[in-house]
Amino acid sequence: MTTNSIEDSSVRLQDIHSPKDLRNLSIPQLDTIAEDLRTTIIETTSKTGGHLAPSLGVVELTLALHYVFNTPDDKLVWDVGHQTYAHKLLTGRQEQFHTLRQYKGLSGFPKFKESEYDAFQTGHSSTSISAALGMTAGKEICADTNKVVAIIGDGSMTAGMAFEALNQAGHLDKDLIVILNDNEMSIAENVGAMSSFLSRQLTSKTIRRLRKHISTRLKELHGVGDRFLNVLKKSEENIKSFFTPAMLFEALKFYYIGPISGHDLEDLIPTLENIRDHVDGPVLVHVLTKKGKGYEPAEKNPGNYHGLGPFDIATGTPVPSSGSISYTEVFGNTMCKLARTNDKIVAISAAMPAGTGLSKFTEDFPDRFFDVGIAEQHAVTFAAGLATEGVRPVVAIYSSFFQRAMDQIIHDVCIPNLPVTLAIDRGGVVGDDGETHHGVFDISFLRFIPNLTYMAPKDENELQHMLYTATSLPGATAIRYPRGSGEDVPLDTQLTLLEPGVGELLREGSDVLLLPIGNRVYPALRAAEGLQKLGINAAVINPRFIKPLDKNLICEWAEKTGRVVTIEDNAEHGGFGSLVLELLSANKLFAVKTQLLGHPDHFIEHGPQKTLWKNSKLDSPSIISAAMELMKE
Repeated sequence: MTTNSIEDSSVRLQDIHSPKDLRNLSIPQLDTIAEDLRTTIIETTSKTGGHLAPSLGVVELTLALHYVFNTPDDKLVWDVGHQTYAHKLLTGRQEQFHTLRQYKGLSGFPKFKESEYDAFQTGHSSTSISAALGMTAGKEICADTNKVVAIIGDGSMTAGMAFEALNQAGHLDKDLIVILNDNEMSIAENVGAMSSFLSRQLTSKTIRRLRKHISTRLKELHGVGDRFLNVLKKSEENIKSFFTPAMLFEALKFYYIGPISGHDLEDLIPTLENIRDHVDGPVLVHVLTKKGKGYEPAEKNPGNYHGLGPFDIATGTPVPSSGSISYTEVFGNTMCKLARTNDKIVAISAAMPAGTGLSKFTEDFPDRFFDVGIAEQHAVTFAAGLATEGVRPVVAIYSSFFQRAMDQIIHDVCIPNLPVTLAIDRGGVVGDDGETHHGVFDISFLRFIPNLTYMAPKDENELQHMLYTATSLPGATAIRYPRGSGEDVPLDTQLTLLEPGVGELLREGSDVLLLPIGNRVYPALRAAEGLQKLGINAAVINPRFIKPLDKNLICEWAEKTGRVVTIEDNAEHGGFGSLVLELLSANKLFAVKTQLLGHPDHFIEHGPQKTLWKNSKLDSPSIISAAMELMKE
């Protein structure tokens, strides 16, 4: 490593325009850049919100990777990608960083179109090793000798896809570098056998006997023996961290290095340089980091600062958001209410108990809550297994993450028609996380599955009735509900069973039928009021059920009005509107004029939900315009 002649204190983040500017700096200069990175990340996310703790935890690691490897020719593949804020700041995006996660601004995740340094576009977990292995194999075919590095967090290692990639990488024996960023926490506390593999070895009968014998003898050595025993206890933890991962990864034919501190550049940089220059074949570097490092509130409670909205830097307190109780909160509260009267109800989360509103459930019913880690496929089939024993499992996962469990939903839940409830949070556009997190496909990919009763509430009150209904029906059920606040309606204290396939007529009308689903019902009602002022009388139906659809009610009013506008916070292609068209065709209502409003056939950018609904013509003024167009016809 060479040393720059510039005084250490004079080199600051604003002097770094690309990773090339890092490579002649000294360790003290890099430490100064690390401080500036943390300050910038904290100040920016306090205004924009974002994934604060993950990005603070990898500042030094990011510096070391860009210092050692010849990026962008060498490729850095970030898992999930929510920890790439330092990466963005070091790769020419400082001037735009204040637009992070803002409409038309920088994405919170790696994006091809943003920078050549973003080697792979991502937003879901456990994909980095697969992608990096593919890149490595591709480079070999093309006679490209540049390196590929996958950076994966310990939470992402709970997913089967990561181990599938490790298994193939060891078999192919390619020059792949994997950095395991071990912060002992993904979003919630990590779960699974991985974290306790060596613990089993060190708690075997023989080892326990030996430990007891040594402890007894040492305690006989008053004073000195107690101190030595404390040293041995600390050493046991070191033995676990040094030998357990080595045994696991070397069994997969990876050369294992570590664990090393992810915050010590004097250790990180030469280690990575040695790997770059002297190690062939697949290698895994085990790096220990502290999530939220450099910001005390995030260090003390990293789960609360994994992803958050704007906050006060001095106190770490989130800026209060306006609006009523969220759908997610209502879901969590209703789960607790149902569990108090039905001891068969259990909740399942894929590493997101807080994000899915289940924190209170975990406290009140710890024996009936299961966090399976980032393993959505397993979550669904695990629920199916529970259901075979008379349990009523509710699987709470974001819509965009349920995409990963399609086969399990069909094969393991719906074919045997097991009483599993899929709680599909964040159905529709979600805002600032963008394409990878918008839940705009679940109606399209679930509506065709036999045996599935599928609901969407118009408001937070209806959600609690639907959850009660879902956990009472004999077969497979699903409920989709949006991110964010509800409609601020009163919540009934007495829950009511809804009749499957029965919608509700909210407004009569003779000119046009507005047929919204879920969170588009209230915008449709407001549109009907606007149409009334224009002399157009609009009927409004809340279908409640996507499947089974209320065929009689919809066909009756479609025939009466002769015009139907469907509205959904889902992709237009293959969604709710397509289902209504199929219904009208099956009932030979060919004369009915239709207009389908849904998200167009492209991936939706990040931005405020209201802006995205407006862009896709799903807000009240757009519904009015669509109805008026039908009236002209």
